[in-house]
Amino acid sequence: MFNAEKIKNECVEWIRDFFEKNGADCNAVVGISGGKDSSIVAALCVEALGKDRVIGVLMPQGEQQDIDMAYLLVNHLGIKHFEVNIKDAVDGILKNMPANLEITPQAVQNLPPRIRMSTLYAVSQCCNGRVANTCNLSEDWVGYSTRYGDSVGDFSPISHMTVTEIKEIGYLLGLPKELVDKTPIDGLCGKSDEENLGFTYAELDVYIRTGEIADKAKKEIIDKKHKANLFKLELMPSFKI
Repeated sequence: MFNAEKIKNECVEWIRDFFEKNGADCNAVVGISGGKDSSIVAALCVEALGKDRVIGVLMPQGEQQDIDMAYLLVNHLGIKHFEVNIKDAVDGILKNMPANLEITPQAVQNLPPRIRMSTLYAVSQCCNGRVANTCNLSEDWVGYSTRYGDSVGDFSPISHMTVTEIKEIGYLLGLPKELVDKTPIDGLCGKSDEENLGFTYAELDVYIRTGEIADKAKKEIIDKKHKANLFKLELMPSFKI
């Protein structure tokens, strides 16, 4: 059985230990989307390091309808924050792509998260920072992240926790309920995660932890996605001599 308080306390100590070993005077830099993952990671960092050593970065692409949720989080935690609009950067790259190159929907969808990661590292290098990864186990299991976008970072507090588990930790951290329970939206095409995936996180989380799932069609979808996306969690293949 998942002991949320025990895991939360161990994670806080793990973050402290990471910073002791990898920059005792550094700050945690967290991309803030207004969703539960970034909210919980930021709150864990505040508990581990204190609010003065956590920096939130809000990165809308033009107008972000739910940016009020991101501001709710940074104001609730009382952390320093910056807003960097990435629209011009994304538009600039797409505008300057060669005319004879067909721009695929996948390229358009995955460019913003990669620009956001570049932005996080730019801010981090201006603020003596270490970039927090905000992916969770459920998303990683089925490849629901952008390689070299939101899938990377310098340290990853929740990547071995399922959505169900991190929500328990979010409640323990005293985060506003609307942040912890916010319907996850991929930020790419405007649909909810579960609409895109074809199954719920509750179903996925039970399957990850127990191997049990009633719907065989959903099991097949999950297994296929997991196998196809394992490469995102592995180091880049390299030729050795």
